[in-house]
Order: sequence, then structure tokens, then C-alpha cells
Amino acid sequence: MPLEPFSHSEPLTLGVELELQLVSTHDYDLAPYAEDMLRLVRKTALPGSVVPEMTSSMIEISTGVCHAAGEVLGQLGQIRDALVQSADKLNIAVVGGGTHPFQEWHERRIYDKPRFRELSELYGYLSKQFTIFGQHVHIGCPDADAALLMLHRLSRYIPHFIALSASSPYVQGHDTAFDSARLNSVFAFPLSGRAPFVLTWDAFAQYFDKMTRTGVVKSMKDFYWDIRPKPEYGTVEIRVFDTPLTIERAAALAGFVQALGAWFLAEQPFMPAEDDYLVYTYNRFQACRFGLDAVYVDPASGAHLPLREHLLLTMERIAGHAAARGATPALQLLRSQVEAGQNDARWLRECQQREQQLAEVSRQAALRFRGAAV
Repeated sequence: MPLEPFSHSEPLTLGVELELQLVSTHDYDLAPYAEDMLRLVRKTALPGSVVPEMTSSMIEISTGVCHAAGEVLGQLGQIRDALVQSADKLNIAVVGGGTHPFQEWHERRIYDKPRFRELSELYGYLSKQFTIFGQHVHIGCPDADAALLMLHRLSRYIPHFIALSASSPYVQGHDTAFDSARLNSVFAFPLSGRAPFVLTWDAFAQYFDKMTRTGVVKSMKDFYWDIRPKPEYGTVEIRVFDTPLTIERAAALAGFVQALGAWFLAEQPFMPAEDDYLVYTYNRFQACRFGLDAVYVDPASGAHLPLREHLLLTMERIAGHAAARGATPALQLLRSQVEAGQNDARWLRECQQREQQLAEVSRQAALRFRGAAV
């Protein structure tokens, strides 16, 4: 299958996807209610979409094309409210977070859909271990070459995205010592990690042709890169975010991405290079392990500095572009939490320290997702 043409999209438009947990209100373990949820939600006219995911205790919601973080929040709010109403009828709850804190992967069921069955046959137990929950942010690009330039510029900010969204400290009842343990599961898959360093769509098409000739991939869906082009939408898709505990944080993260993209397009602040990736895996690990307390190695200078400090410098640099796009409230929300050293992983740990029971942590996270003050 040849690489499809890169579609036209309005530059800097946004689309957001959230993978969400469905849990029983009896014990707050994952519950296989995706089909029932989808049946109920279909009765309500909503922006975007609500679809199944790999296992039957997950669903994925998506916005339509949005122009600002406020619009993202408005659409996510409509979908969230419909999900909560449907979940209440089923005696289940909807929860954010990058991992469920104590579910056992072997108990999961693969959702009955041809692609999911095919992936299960190919990847075996990894498919059930892929019961993890991420946020994907799409950003519109002027053209195909600009999309690849955007992709490699955004790659310098992968640690920032991970630390801001980290919400997966617990796996199968244990504190992993990582702020984002979810990405360790993603790394188990072939064709995960970074995209190849090419800066023209013609060169990318040549790479894609080579890969399809090997039979290793059939389509762009087979690449599990941290950031990948989505030619059918005319976007670049960032895939490293853990699903936040609230839709407000999810929308704020989209606003941060948009402000970065606006800065790149308006000022062309730096030219990406293959050598940027010399520190990529190290920076990625630091952010997964330590979150906002990570060390960041600047790819250009090699300087080591606290990631929190680089985040605040970046937010200051893009503030004007954020204001022009209506993303100032998004940056303010994130900035205040960076200054306080607070992300969702820290909230989950503080909740567990207080309650000493992960089921109660999951219950309070469910309340937080639905908008209750917790």
C-alpha cells in the first residue's frame, strides 16, 4: 500500500483523543463495559467520536477539529458529561490516568473487532498489557514538509509533554517509582520510539516504501512512534501524554502544543538535526522516571538543567503566541502546577499515602474526572 497523500488542514488546528478507564463502582477494578457504554452514548449527539479500544474495559473519545484550547475543553466537556450519565446507569465509573493502579493484565478481554483480534494474534500477551491510557494531540500543519519539520522540532519537547501529563505511577498494585510507567509498556512494541530523521515528504515516502516492501508494516497505523505524521488528517500526532485525571488538564496540554507550534511557524527558532536524538532516549527516561523533577539535557548545547526550569523558560518564550491563540489560561494552569511541582502522578501518590488503599484512589480519581472537587 503506497503512502497516502498529505491532506490539507488549517495550520495549528487541534484534535484531542483520550483513552479512558471503565471501572466497577463495587471494587473500582476495570470492568468490561465498553460495548454497553457505546450503546448508551450513541443515543446522544456529540462532537467528535466515542469508540472502543484494545480491551473491553477501555474507550477512546475524540474531539472534532478545534481552533483553540477553550474549544477543546468545551467538546471534551460535552463528551465527558454524556459518558458520566451513561456510566451512572451501568453502575460503573469513568476514570483518567495513564494506568489503572491495580488491574491484572491477564484478566482483560480483547474487544471483538477485527483489527484488535489481529493485533492480539500478532503480539500475544502484549496486547492485554496494552491496557494503558494515553492522550493524543493532533496539530494541523501547512503542508507535508512543514509537518516533518514540526515533528522533529516537537521532539525536543517530548520530556516536557511526559512530565506535564504523567499519571501512571502504579502498575498492578505497585508503586513503580516512575511518574509515567505507561510508556515502558509502549516501548515493548516494535516500531515504537522516535520517527526517522527525514525532513521532506518525498524522503519519508521512500522510507515508507522500504518498510512496506519488507512486510513489517502495512500502513501508518503500524508505527507506534512518540510522534508521527497523520497524512489522512494533515496533522502531526503527539502520542506520549498519559491521559490526565481531568479534561481541564487535557485541554491545557493541547493549548501548550498549539502555542509551541505557533512559535515554530512564526519564528523558526531552530533547525532540528539528527544529533538532537543523541539525548532523546535519556531525556525521555528522565521525564518518565522523575516527572517534573527530571534533568533535561539541551540537545543543542549539551547543558544539563532541571526540566522544571526549562519548562518555565519555554512557557515564557511562547507566551505571546499562546495569547494570540487564546491559550493563555492553558499555560497559566500548567505554569502554576509546574511551579508547585504538582502533576497527576504526585496527586495519585498523595492520595494513596493518605488513604492507604488503591481502590479508594481510583474512586477519588473517578470523582475528579467527573468534575467533583477532590
